[in-house]
Amino acid sequence: MAKRRRVGNVLALAVFSVVIQRPMHPYEMASVLRARDKDQDMKIKWGSLYTVVRNMEKHGLLEAIENTRHGGRPERTVYRITDAGRAEFKDWVGELVSTPEQEYPRFGVALSVLGALTPDEATSLLRQRLDRMREQIVHQRESMAHHRRELPRLFLVEVEYDLAVREAELTWVSTLLEELTTGSFPGLAQWRRFHETGEVPPELAHITERGSTRD
Repeated sequence: MAKRRRVGNVLALAVFSVVIQRPMHPYEMASVLRARDKDQDMKIKWGSLYTVVRNMEKHGLLEAIENTRHGGRPERTVYRITDAGRAEFKDWVGELVSTPEQEYPRFGVALSVLGALTPDEATSLLRQRLDRMREQIVHQRESMAHHRRELPRLFLVEVEYDLAVREAELTWVSTLLEELTTGSFPGLAQWRRFHETGEVPPELAHITERGSTRD
């Protein structure tokens, strides 16, 4: 089970990743994170940044060291990471690396209710997904090849992981699409019959009534 964090918003993890290098004010944190495309690695709600930073300060993970003002701009508070913050950052990253968690990607949610579509609809939409995935993978490979010329691999491992997951999904979707197209998908006739009649085929009724198929 994941450990309860003093500030559990994933944006805090992103903040740690920049302030561990040097003190910054929140506006600079956001600028650096955007420049590094961190919003491509994790779900970030930029409007929550100041609240997250204040919570991190409240819990002793960051501390304010000075206030700065340039021209007519509002005063900005510069924060640095504390020893407790360093320990929290390392422990949090270690947990994420070592402990698999059940995640709920939107595609997985859609697959869990795929039967709402007819086989023909599912086939057509999966074909669209496959085309889009191929385009995304080509773009991602080109982008990674470019970055490899400029950055050490340590700064690209999350991109490698994302690409590997996308390629694995591409292979799986291709196989599923082939089964639907050739008619070799098990239970395809019953699936069609359900949409034609609106009734669950008798041979599937006991499955729909028994609940979860997971252990």
